[in-house]
This record gives sequence, structure tokens and C-alpha cells, in this order.
Amino acid sequence: MPSSSSLIHGISISVSDDDEATGKVRVRVRRKRSRGPASASARRRRILFRAARLGVPLLLAALAVCLLLYESYRLTPSRSSTLPPPSFADISRLSRNARAADGARKSCLKFLDPEKLQNLELPEIPETNLSMKEVLYRSSLPHIVNDTPPHTENSRFNLFTGYQTLTEREESFKVNFLSIYISMKKSVTVHCGFYNENGGFRVSDVDREYMRSCEVVVATCAFGGGDDLHQPIGMTENSIRKVCYVAFWDEVTRAAQEEEGHTISEDLVIGLWRIILVSDLPFSDQRLNGKIPKLISHRLFPMARYSIWVDSKSQFRRDPLGVLEALLWRSNSSLALSEHGARSSLYDEAKAIVKKHKATPEEVEVQLDQYRRDGIPDEKRFNGKKALAEASVIVRNHAPLTNLFMCAWFNEVVRFTSRDQLSFPYVLRRLRPPGVHLFPVCARKDLVNSFGHKRKVKPLVKDTT
Repeated sequence: MPSSSSLIHGISISVSDDDEATGKVRVRVRRKRSRGPASASARRRRILFRAARLGVPLLLAALAVCLLLYESYRLTPSRSSTLPPPSFADISRLSRNARAADGARKSCLKFLDPEKLQNLELPEIPETNLSMKEVLYRSSLPHIVNDTPPHTENSRFNLFTGYQTLTEREESFKVNFLSIYISMKKSVTVHCGFYNENGGFRVSDVDREYMRSCEVVVATCAFGGGDDLHQPIGMTENSIRKVCYVAFWDEVTRAAQEEEGHTISEDLVIGLWRIILVSDLPFSDQRLNGKIPKLISHRLFPMARYSIWVDSKSQFRRDPLGVLEALLWRSNSSLALSEHGARSSLYDEAKAIVKKHKATPEEVEVQLDQYRRDGIPDEKRFNGKKALAEASVIVRNHAPLTNLFMCAWFNEVVRFTSRDQLSFPYVLRRLRPPGVHLFPVCARKDLVNSFGHKRKVKPLVKDTT
């Protein structure tokens, strides 16, 4: 017999065959669902939970998009390098805003107020305690013939550099600053480019006369096409009157820039830059040609007291006299450049150079072998600072001791690899000059806007016939 059930006012009575047989009746009470205030509250909680579970990820995604848009806007240069330079008040206001938004940059580099910069004068030439008054440069003189530089078959010494022997190299490093003080030497003779009048790097008489007139120089160069010319910003009218802005080009770069619409005016300038056209470049490696204005600017500007080098990939964004005051005069320094941002040891830098294919393993190993023989340790600190520098910005005076240091640095770059960051720690340890200021990376970012290299330079094909 099938089971039956009846429902009376919420009471369900089920009867089965077994129940009838035993005379028992099973009664099950089914409770009604409460539809009071407690049930409505539970539903609201469930709805809020579901909304939160779906809404929080959407909110986080929206915040991430907003942050990316803000960073993109903040990092985009506000002015094209071809526009006229803004006023000093503009760049000061922008810099203050940037430092306020980025607390890590607040204490990097302190500049004088705009009013003080506007009236800033070059200091008097200080009296030096060291007796060396002059650096003499070797030129077409007989050199030792029974000693040859390493890897002679690949030597880059030529009529421009002279043929520095290993003996002459060692003699130049024995003339460190302590020995100068002790021996009371009046002069030192070193190789420093422009060895022979047929060595190359020729400029016109008009340009040469202009360079002789400069007392303070901001210099850059682009050979073989190279980078665009970034107009400097942030200078005072005082600096515009007193500072020479000089860009060295070759004919390849001039042609490339004219295609971009950047033509040299009749008075030989583009914007604030005075263009110096160089012919008969001495090296087939354009990186080496660039080391001439970068490292031995005192040979190009014989009357200058100070110079600031800026790599062609960067835009100089500060007042030059203010930079000299902040990095040299205030701390009584003679040479200032940035600490390296990624590495601290020249041996670590050598590994990175090989890994990034910026030099061959063989030529790097030749350089390191010589440095190990000369007792250069694998240390990451020197005089409390990083032992490795980044040389895209070089601020220096043109005093004899600084000129000697730069000549020795240039000779190392010619003898070994053209990576000047690899040879700087070596020269620093060998000569131990006073007044070298390695400033933090954040200060370098205060000095320049970096745009990276735009185009690959064309190597110079020299006529060997």
C-alpha cells in the first residue's frame, strides 16, 4: 500500500505500511521560516559581502591605472629640447615641486638662492700649498724605443696621442701629489694629446679664437651622427653672460642634424650652443674621439678656469655657476663626478662591460692583468666613498694638478679600453689627488635630464692609402 500524508496547519503526518502494522503514527513538525528583522539583516550582510568581494579588486585596478598615468605624466619632459630655455624661476619652481613629491631628493644638492646666483662671481685664484705650477705636454719629442705598449698590434697610439711607453706611463704615476709636495717640483711633463701638428682634431681659426676667450665652459660632443642637441635650461642671466656652451660636431653629425631641421646659424650657434666643427678626427673609434673634449678639455680651452662636461644623451638643467659653487667651491674640491649607481668595484665593472658587449673579453683582461700587477685591490670603497664613478657629468677646475690627473686618465683610455669608468678608479688610486668629490647619484639626477642615446654613431673610416 502506498504511503500517504496529510498537512494540517503546518503539521505533516506521514503514514506508511509499517506504521499501520505496528499501530504507530510518526508525527514530524516542519517549522516555518522566520521572515522577521533577523532574516533581513542576514540578507543585507550577504549582499554587502558579495559587493566587497567584487568591488575591491576593481577599486585596486582603478588605483593602479591612475598611478601609472600619474607616473607617465610626471616623467614626461614638460618642454622640448628645441624650445627656448625657460626662466630660472620656472626651473626652480619645477625642481621644488619635484623634490616635494620625492622626499628622497630633498637633501641631495643644495643650490644658492636665485638672487645670490644672479650675483655670483668667480672666486679669486687660490694660492696652492703644492709647489707644482705647470704641466708640460710631450710633443714630437724622441721617446724610448726599447719599450713598447702592450698589444702593439692593436695599439691606438698615434700622432695625436704620441707613443707613450710603459716606462713613461709608470713615470707619470710616480709623480703623485705627495711626491710633488716632497720634491718641490715646479713642473711635470706628460703625454696629453695634440702630440703632433699632423695628429688631427682640427678646428678653424675662428673657433680656436673663440675657445681661447672662454673662462667657464659647459661642453658636449656628438661625432658620427650621434645624439640630438639638447638645449640647456635653468641658467641665470649671469651665467648666460659668463659661460660658454660649446658642442663639438663633425660633418656627419651636422648632416644628420640638418635632416632633423637643426641648422647652424650664421653666428655659428644653435640655441645657446656654440657649434665647433671638427675635422680630421684622430681615431676610427668615435668613442675615443669623444674622450678628447670630455677628458682633456684644458687642451682645447687654454684660458678656461672651469669646465662642466655633459654627455650628449643628457640635458643640462642647472645654473653652471651654481653647480660650480655647490660641487667645487663650497667644499674646496677640484674635481667632481657622480658615484656609480649600480656597482662599486672596477673588477665588477669589468664583468658588466663584457656582459653588455661594450668591450671584448680579451681587451678587458689585458687591462685587468695590468691593474693586478700594479697592485690595485678589488675593493668597493676608497676614502669612504664608492671606488667606482659614473662619468656622464664631470665638473672640474683647470688647475695644474687636475690637468695632470685628466691627462693620465686620457692615456689609460687610449692604451686600454675606451670605457673611462674602468680606468678612473685606477688613476685615482695611483695619483691620490686631493679635492676629488664623488657626489651621490641623486645629485647627478638633479643636474641633468637623461634621454638615452637616440641613434648609433657611424664609425670613422680613415683613409690608409
